[in-house]
Amino acid sequence: MPKDLIEIKSLLDDKVGKEIIVTVQMGRKKKKERKGILKETYRSVFIVDLDQEHNKIGRVSFSYQDVLTNSVELEFV
Repeated sequence: MPKDLIEIKSLLDDKVGKEIIVTVQMGRKKKKERKGILKETYRSVFIVDLDQEHNKIGRVSFSYQDVLTNSVELEFV
């Protein structure tokens, strides 16, 4: 993964509209995996529209800092 916030944002800017798997660290060996589409990127956050079949929530946002600190892991399909 990139080593600074600017690299992460530019990487995600190039992937807008692509399918993504987001793995969120829930603490103490617990992880939650969600699948969706990278919808938009903003100055400090990015938005993912989740797959409605498997998720109750339709849209989530994460900060680039979450990716930098490995609280959130991203995988493009």
